[in-house]
Amino acid sequence: MKSKIGKSGYVIEPLGAGYDRAAFCCGTPELDDYIHQQAGQDQKRGLAAVFVMTIDGKTVAGFYTLSAHSINAIELPADLAKRLPRFPIPVTLLGRMAVAQSSQGLGLGEFLLVDALDRTLHASRRVASHAVVVDSKAGARDFYLKHGFSPFPAKPGRLFLPMRTGEKMFE
Repeated sequence: MKSKIGKSGYVIEPLGAGYDRAAFCCGTPELDDYIHQQAGQDQKRGLAAVFVMTIDGKTVAGFYTLSAHSINAIELPADLAKRLPRFPIPVTLLGRMAVAQSSQGLGLGEFLLVDALDRTLHASRRVASHAVVVDSKAGARDFYLKHGFSPFPAKPGRLFLPMRTGEKMFE
């Protein structure tokens, strides 16, 4: 499934052969190294679904990963936790997300996030997922908070967006 942004022509699709991952640079070595060296292996082994954004079918302008995950209800704020069972709650982990330095400032991070939430929402209708969880990197926390994510009480860098909240974004 491909996603497009307006007339600018950006496309987001699953990672496959033919993308120039080696040229990707977002300015965070951990994320650069991941797309260069690990993303393909994680996808092949079923550890992460990797999606890349490109405008020319080759150059990676951004990427994100999605994985199945679970949390314990007691990790959530008390008002939410009291309504949930005490067994592990299925969630989707937005594991990594980055935009190339050459494409930063164009709103493409938001495009990647909306695409990830849309894919997660559709998948949750087939395989249950209560929320999207992200472990925000330094400087990214405010981005996720601005888009409706809430912090885990004991881990302020770990954020979540309930699937019901995500559904409202697409109504």
